[in-house]
Amino acid sequence: MPDTLNLEDIQGIIIRGYGNLTAACYVLLEISDPGSAKTWLGSIVNTITNGQTRPENDALNIAFTASGLKKLGLEPEVLAMFSNEFIDGMTIPHRSRILGDVEESAPEHWVWGGLTSHSIDMVLMLFARNDQELLDKYNMYLNTFPAHGLVEVKKLDTVNLGYLEHFGFHDGISQPAMTGLSESESPMNTIQTGEFLLGYPNEYGLYTDRPLIKSIADPRSLLPHDVSGSGNMDLGRNGSYLVFRQLSQDVRGFWTFLDQATKNRDGSSNPTARTRLASKMIGRWPSGAPLVKAPDEDDTKLADFNDFGYQQTDPHGYNCPIGAHIRRVNPRDSLEPQPGTEKSIAVGKRHRILRRGREYGQPIDPKDLFDDNGSVGEDQDRGLYFICFCANIARQFEFIQHTWVNNPNFDGLYEDVDPILGVHSPDRGTFTIQAKPVRERIVGLPRFIFVRGGAYFFMPGINAVRYLASLGR
Repeated sequence: MPDTLNLEDIQGIIIRGYGNLTAACYVLLEISDPGSAKTWLGSIVNTITNGQTRPENDALNIAFTASGLKKLGLEPEVLAMFSNEFIDGMTIPHRSRILGDVEESAPEHWVWGGLTSHSIDMVLMLFARNDQELLDKYNMYLNTFPAHGLVEVKKLDTVNLGYLEHFGFHDGISQPAMTGLSESESPMNTIQTGEFLLGYPNEYGLYTDRPLIKSIADPRSLLPHDVSGSGNMDLGRNGSYLVFRQLSQDVRGFWTFLDQATKNRDGSSNPTARTRLASKMIGRWPSGAPLVKAPDEDDTKLADFNDFGYQQTDPHGYNCPIGAHIRRVNPRDSLEPQPGTEKSIAVGKRHRILRRGREYGQPIDPKDLFDDNGSVGEDQDRGLYFICFCANIARQFEFIQHTWVNNPNFDGLYEDVDPILGVHSPDRGTFTIQAKPVRERIVGLPRFIFVRGGAYFFMPGINAVRYLASLGR
C-alpha cells in the first residue's frame, strides 16, 4: 500500500505554519467531566483545520497530554503504546536534567505545566487574521467550556513580530520539508515523512512505534488500518508528538552582556562589534544571512539562504563558530562518520524537528536598549512559545537539547554549551570563536533563556479525534 499523505486527516498546523494568520492563542484546558468533554470534542471535530489547503481566515487545531487521553477513556494497554517520554511527561527529575530545566527553569517555578499548577489535559490552538477576529473566535469557544466539563487553566497570547524573534534576528529559516510535500527543497533538507508523522516510514525505513488497537475496539471503523500489515487499527497514523515550551528571553541581559564584552578600550560602546558577536553566537546575521556565506558583514540578499553545509566551506569554524546556535541544532554535513558526505547528512536527518512556534510579550528594539547611561527599557516577560512536531521525542527533540545544545564537548569543544539556549553555570559560560592565529574566548556568559512552562502533547489525526470522542459512547 503506498504511503500517500492523507492531508484530510492530518491537522493543518503540522503541514503549514499559518503565516498568513498573524493572530494566535493557545488555550490550555483541564478536563473535569470526561463525558461532557467527549460531547464537546464530537461537536468541534468537523471544524478542526486539516492539511489539505491553506486556511485564509482562521484555523483550529487540538492536542492532548497523556493525562487527557487517560481521562477520555483510552485503555491503559493502548496508552502504554505511546512513547515513554510522552507518558511520563516533561517534569520528571531525570528529564529536567536532560533538558536543562534546572535552577530558575525548574518545573517547580513554571507558570503552567509544572509541579504546582493545574493538570494540563488539552491545548486548543486558535488562529485568525487579526486580534479582533481571534478574540471573537476565542470567546465563542470559551462560552462552551463550563457546560462541557472543561476548565481553562491558562490562555497563552502571542504577538506578531513578522520574521523576527525578540533578540532581533530573522527566525524560522531552516525548516525541513517532508518527503512528497515539497519539490523545491534540497535533498539535504528533505526528510522522510515518518520523522514527523506516525504511521509512515522514517529515515531508518521503519515505522516508529505507535498505538495500535484491535479492530473490535473500533466498531465504527473510524481509524485507518495499520499499513504495516498487523491487521490492527492505527490510532497514531497521521498524528504527531507536539513539544510545547514557554521560553522567556532576557533581551536586556543578552544585549547588555554583549555590550560589555565588546566595549572599546576607552569604555565606549561598539555597536558594530556587539552585533558581530551576537551573530557569531547565533550563526546568522540579524537579516538571517548565514555566517558560512557572509563571514564579515551582513548581506540581506542572503536573508533566507539555507542551502549550505559546513564541511567543505568552513570545517574549522573560522566563519561560523563550531559552537554557534544554528550549527548545533542542525549540524548539516559536519557529523561523524565521514563529515561532508551523504553518511554525515543521513545522521543529521534522524534528528530534525518541525518548528511552529510564535513569540509572546511586547517587543523592544535592541537599538533602543542603550542610552548615554547604559541601558533603558522596562523589563517585562517576553519570549517564544516553542512548538515543534516529531515522531520520536527522545531521538529528535530531547537528543537535540541534550546531546547538541547542552553538551560542553559538542564536536570537539571543551567546555562550551549553546551560547543562546544552553544551561550555563551562573555567569560562568564560555563561547569559543575559532580563528587564526589565535582563537577568541568569551567568558562569563549568563543564561539568556529561561523555561516558564511546558508539556508533551499528542496531536492525533482528525479521525483519531473522532475515535476519542466516541469512546464509551
